[in-house]
Amino acid sequence: MAGPRQEGYFMPAEWHPHSACWMAWPASEETFSKAPLDPAKAFSDAKRCYGMIAQTIVRFEPVFMLANQQDISDARELCGSQVTIVDADIDDGWFRDSGPTFLIHKTGKIAGVNWRFNGWGHRAPYGKDNLIASDLLAKLEVKRFDAPFVLEGGGIHVDGQGTLLATESSVLNQNRNPNLSKSQVEDYLCEYLNVSKIVWLNGTRAQSETDGHVDGLACFIRPGVVLTSVGSDAGHPDYETLLENREILLNSKDAKGRRIEVVEIREPYEYLADGTLIKGIYANFYIANGGIILPEFDFPEFDRAALDTLKREFPNYEIVQLPTRILLFGGGNIHCITQQQPAVAE
Repeated sequence: MAGPRQEGYFMPAEWHPHSACWMAWPASEETFSKAPLDPAKAFSDAKRCYGMIAQTIVRFEPVFMLANQQDISDARELCGSQVTIVDADIDDGWFRDSGPTFLIHKTGKIAGVNWRFNGWGHRAPYGKDNLIASDLLAKLEVKRFDAPFVLEGGGIHVDGQGTLLATESSVLNQNRNPNLSKSQVEDYLCEYLNVSKIVWLNGTRAQSETDGHVDGLACFIRPGVVLTSVGSDAGHPDYETLLENREILLNSKDAKGRRIEVVEIREPYEYLADGTLIKGIYANFYIANGGIILPEFDFPEFDRAALDTLKREFPNYEIVQLPTRILLFGGGNIHCITQQQPAVAE
């Protein structure tokens, strides 16, 4: 079967109009066991955070929340009546990674890529999450492309004009596709996302559950412009990694031949008493229709600076900042739990 590129499909930028946002309800208390709270309290706080995020996004676009049968009542109560709860079999709530990546065609049709999902190479169970993308695309009656390799949606970011950001530490990690070379992975990425230029960043991060997904580091905010994290000081555990990424971006051109413009956002950090590292990953925001859902991490000075940066860079969007620190203990944040479905052209 011909792949997406051969058939004329491509992954649009996140600012392309959406018909919906898809999410999945948290299903594993163990996911948030690193939080400095009683496990049940941490899990309860995480679920309330998911509900808050869903209720915020639904102000801008329809939200569909997948949930296991036993969690539907809980999800409905915490998400509110405007969010549609969908019965589904899932392992956990990181839908950016386990769900499909939606594509569009110049004719206006949409399709979806069903990546192989293996729990980021280390976290189990993942069997249900490996099936959820194909199940959802079948429910939506959307054309499905089954990718022959492991990838998570948080590991990629595109400009919709042929350029892809990704990290070698995650996408090329031996716990994903040990039998594929870098050039083979690049060929697959170009085929299934219809890109022609890949900018490889360094995702070597301290205490990273995802081996350094790009959506915790950098993202396109408009064609030719990338917002990237930089260390708040030289003591930041990822200071050199973030500096290297900044230099890579400044010395890169996109698929259209434009030299990439870089917008910096400072990333705070702290170590808890047990050695757990907390980092303010502000690049992990979600672009909705006319709105930006931005995390807040209880670093007041940096939270405000991040808000000011997004207001400057997205003058025509409403920026909503939400307290989402609890999600860090599960390994991600707002972008990690959301997946946009592009609108079909009329």
